[in-house]
Amino acid sequence: MSKATRNTLIAPLAALLIAAAAVVAACGGSSSDTVSLVAYSTPQEAYQEIIPAFQKTSAGKGSSFNQSYGASGDQERAVEAGLKADVVALSLAPDVDKLVKAGKVDANWDQNKFHGFVTNSVVVLATRKGNPKNIKTWDDLIKPGVEVITPNPFTSGGARWNIMAAYGAQLEQGKSKQQALDYLKKLFDHVPVQDKSARESLQTFVGGKGDVLLAYENEAIAAQQKGQSLDYTIPDQTILIQNPAAVTTGSNAKAKSFLDFLWTPQAQQIYASKGYRSVIPSLVDKSKYPTPPALFTIAKVGGWSKVKDEFFDPDKGYLASIEQSKGVPTAK
Repeated sequence: MSKATRNTLIAPLAALLIAAAAVVAACGGSSSDTVSLVAYSTPQEAYQEIIPAFQKTSAGKGSSFNQSYGASGDQERAVEAGLKADVVALSLAPDVDKLVKAGKVDANWDQNKFHGFVTNSVVVLATRKGNPKNIKTWDDLIKPGVEVITPNPFTSGGARWNIMAAYGAQLEQGKSKQQALDYLKKLFDHVPVQDKSARESLQTFVGGKGDVLLAYENEAIAAQQKGQSLDYTIPDQTILIQNPAAVTTGSNAKAKSFLDFLWTPQAQQIYASKGYRSVIPSLVDKSKYPTPPALFTIAKVGGWSKVKDEFFDPDKGYLASIEQSKGVPTAK
């Protein structure tokens, strides 16, 4: 990795850890009734309603919360470095698995009927109101003059979902692995800026930059609910996003109760009101959340254990190759 690229990755993390240390110092740790929630950026609005709902239950009575939101990768690294967390709600399973390796989360965090996931979503193509450039397919993203907004894959879990959606969509269309990699190279030639998190990329897009935003479906819906002027299209080929949550080792009873609450119909309906697809199948409104014709999971591209190194290793991964040289990586 080049010095410039490495500095790009390290500087934001250093700033985050300094801020994290300040938070820990200010909070002075957690009492038995205080839950420290560390989450990725996009579900903040959902938790603003889920937390008060939990506090009204018998299990949540008397609880209080410290909350931190940011890019999933940055949040994971901050917790690993010492940021106080009782519950982590991150963008993708590998971020929780890193905390398992660090001794911060138990290895059995995903051993329930929901496999540890509290929300589902899909990657969509968000466009300007009325979709003036008629962007509906993955091929439309690489047409001349189209600018694509997506966050930095070395800090944002949302960016990684976007990339695997784009790559897997090519495979679903019958293309070879090399052709799918060629597509990613072309795609990033159309990306003018990469923000640290999915939320920051949304802000960049609604601020006027770009023609299309690669985003979680829930993020596009939440933007519409706030009156932002955008439309979105679910491409025929897209990936099922599955977002995990877990308690940390040594967390208090309130934290464990809060995690359990996230899988209740009440909490799942709040998630759904903010644009997420419920992990409880019977609560998914198919008229609002249709199933795309070629919906695939991360298993389609080998699973996170494979792609996190193959695609996102900061020194040897395909994305490092694209970011550093804008050259076409070679399929392994």
